[in-house]
Amino acid sequence: MPIHVALTVAPVVRSLRTRYRQEMNCQIVKDSIHTRAGWSLTYALGIDEALAGFGTVAIAGPWTGKPTILEFYVLPEHRARAFDLFEAFVDASGARLMEIQSNDTVLAVMLHTYARDIWSEKIVFADQLTTTLPANGAVLQQLTSDKEIQLSIAERAGQAEWQLQVDDQAAGSGSILFHYNPPYCDLAMEIAEPFRRRGFGAYLVQELKRLSYELGSIPAARCSPENRPSRKTLQKAGFVPYAHILNGSMPR
Repeated sequence: MPIHVALTVAPVVRSLRTRYRQEMNCQIVKDSIHTRAGWSLTYALGIDEALAGFGTVAIAGPWTGKPTILEFYVLPEHRARAFDLFEAFVDASGARLMEIQSNDTVLAVMLHTYARDIWSEKIVFADQLTTTLPANGAVLQQLTSDKEIQLSIAERAGQAEWQLQVDDQAAGSGSILFHYNPPYCDLAMEIAEPFRRRGFGAYLVQELKRLSYELGSIPAARCSPENRPSRKTLQKAGFVPYAHILNGSMPR
């Protein structure tokens, strides 16, 4: 049966993206690219008359001038043709770069089959443990209004910000970012140098996790593989690693 690949619009493959999200069952780090006009191209993958899957190529923002494959999904009943479909997708898109989430099993196989110079950009963490770390005098002050937070959640954009204060001094800052596939959010934080190595970072992450759940979101986080202090802080606050953001290039 012949394979065909065609440039399409996102709504055509919306049901497949729903299946893709369900199978991933986690935060999809680059999910919001589909809501940014002009940032990506969507391809429909077909076998004979059947819609078999889709592929996404990033073309704007950090990927300007370097089209990069971000997603490649094939329905389970068509995965015996996954390699054929991927090769046709690469030929049609002209992309020679890949940026994937390693727990995306089908696309991870494609990366390790076709790409070279593979390297890890980030480690992705999921929350699996509840911690009870002490505040040690730290206090959280909400900087973003409740109305702004609810709007960010509804629009899957924007963020909520807090300041960590110790002895009435600004000791750090933390954010909950909502531009991810619902119900997932992402945490970011920074501790000022005079207050580092005193447990405030892990406490701040713990409290951002708690606030995320109160807002109806599931927290996730990520950091550079080389950033050992951040890795240890996230793990101390109950996060565990589950994936890498991997990059690779495909020779012509």
